[in-house]
Amino acid sequence: MTTTTIKYPWFKREDIDAFFALFQNNLANFVIIVVTLLGMGFPPSLVFGKVIPGAAVAVIFGNIYYAFMANRLAKKENRTDVTALSYGVSTPVMFIFLFGVLVPANALTNDPELAWKIALAAAFISGFIEVLASFTGRWVQRNIPRAAMLGALAGVALTFIAGEMLFTSFEMPVVGLVVLAVILIGIVGKVALPFRIPASLFAMIIGTSLAFGLGYVDTAAINEGFSHLGFYPILPSLDLIEGFQYLFGALIALFAVILPITIYNAVETMNNVEAMKAEGDDYDVRECQAVDGVGTMLGAVFGGMFPTTVYIASVGSKKMAAGRGYSLLNAIVFLIAASFGIIAALSAIIPVAVVAPILVFVGISMVSSAFSTNLEKYYPAVAIAMLPYFANYLMTRFNNPVPETIAELSPGIVPLGEGAMFTAIILGAITVFIIDHEFHRAAIFSFVGAILSFIGLMHAPNMAFGAAMDYALGYALVGVLFSLYYLVGIKSKETVHQESKAA
Repeated sequence: MTTTTIKYPWFKREDIDAFFALFQNNLANFVIIVVTLLGMGFPPSLVFGKVIPGAAVAVIFGNIYYAFMANRLAKKENRTDVTALSYGVSTPVMFIFLFGVLVPANALTNDPELAWKIALAAAFISGFIEVLASFTGRWVQRNIPRAAMLGALAGVALTFIAGEMLFTSFEMPVVGLVVLAVILIGIVGKVALPFRIPASLFAMIIGTSLAFGLGYVDTAAINEGFSHLGFYPILPSLDLIEGFQYLFGALIALFAVILPITIYNAVETMNNVEAMKAEGDDYDVRECQAVDGVGTMLGAVFGGMFPTTVYIASVGSKKMAAGRGYSLLNAIVFLIAASFGIIAALSAIIPVAVVAPILVFVGISMVSSAFSTNLEKYYPAVAIAMLPYFANYLMTRFNNPVPETIAELSPGIVPLGEGAMFTAIILGAITVFIIDHEFHRAAIFSFVGAILSFIGLMHAPNMAFGAAMDYALGYALVGVLFSLYYLVGIKSKETVHQESKAA
């Protein structure tokens, strides 16, 4: 009897759509980084010569490694339909590092270059912490219900990805609607497009042409884009060493930001790996968390100051039937794009409204997957796990400019949105265990919620002992309630057992 060994392709046609979706996802983050840093007064030479190439190194490393992992899994399970994990700069963590690390460092030093070095040290420490956290990844994956993890991700997908990007799509209604229709026809409807051009590429061509043709974008954007072209060598440096001196000195308080956001990042990777497991590709969550940590540290050595993660877009790539080729192509393109200023050029030429509809598809894929990969009885758990991110979206988008409006709408929005990932998982897990009548496990998660609230990882703006006492007390009381139900259940079972023996 002969065993057939499969040939896992380096690249296939389905990788093209997945590549554009992943590239645009990373590109959108890089555009935000560029615009934000230049707006803060950071010199273009630093942004284009250090920050972008360094962040690209992390992206390149991770994409190559995850393509290797996909190949290993394909050979292990002898199948060709394995999809590599999508990887890049973590969007929520990116904002925290921009405004929670870089801004305070810049305000203290009044020196953009020194602030950048401090942020490099913070990113390196964050990556190291995630590597350490990877040793517990498999245990956490076994003990947190899938409905809770996927529900939390679906909340992110519905608000910050699908919702936000749909809003952006409608900023240029003609462009946005046409591009969205092309994506839905080609990817959701699986209808062949003219000349069999991949839907994402066709959407970008049509969308960008319409944007310029209808006057939504000035042709001056093309000249601006080309002005950024040049050679930016990707070289390692020891700039982060100087940053350590401040991070462990005058800016030691930044660890109150770095620690919780790193834990969040590790949980985000765990959730996204779990989402891919639900789709049929079972990767080792511990290895993935370690890869993300190493990628972050490597990026910091080359000038990038943003932690990386497995993307929620992995599920979208899986639904596109992609393999490992899209991941490898993303690494190659980012190497070229970062080295020659192409990222900066593209960010100036391609309107965000053209990119946005593709990310809408990624978001709705994750929401639908959260339900379809769970039993119907767990749908309430998925739904309740999504809600904290609705509060988080309102909080992050409107609380700073109009805090009184949010407070008038409900004083519970901000505390519910703070630490949304943890809150979502706790509420989702409790609901799953209530459905299964496993009240002892519901009690455990309630007490964990009490601890997280007490130290400020949930329902509080900062870490501190006694940070959210009301919420800690609430979770503790709920834990006691579940414990009583568990004890009553044991007693009832013993009574039934004794009565059956007596009979």
